[in-house]
Amino acid sequence: MNHFTPKEFRCRCGRCGLGFEYMDAGLLVHLDQARKIAGVPFTVTSAVRCEAHNTNVGGSPTSSHIKGYAVDIAARDDHQREQIVRGLVNAGFRRIGIAKTFVHVDVDPDKRSAMWVY
Repeated sequence: MNHFTPKEFRCRCGRCGLGFEYMDAGLLVHLDQARKIAGVPFTVTSAVRCEAHNTNVGGSPTSSHIKGYAVDIAARDDHQREQIVRGLVNAGFRRIGIAKTFVHVDVDPDKRSAMWVY
């Protein structure tokens, strides 16, 4: 990967030890490609989550984060959010959730293609 380091993908609980090695390889390849296309930094705010951390942050019991299929990327304003989404779409992502302060992307094979807002 050219635009990320393994530590960016650690579970934020700080206890479970889940990290980069639990992330889906295809997600990581496409995420790196999306970052290049977007031309703006991608700050990963959430990647793989242990079940306890997922519960603590109010995540869905079927969250793609638990399986290493998802990341959330910080978006500081409308312009950066648009660039992030454009990069993700052009890199081939088909599951994107858009919020005011972040963009969720996942490659969960058990879920259908969708774009949604929080």
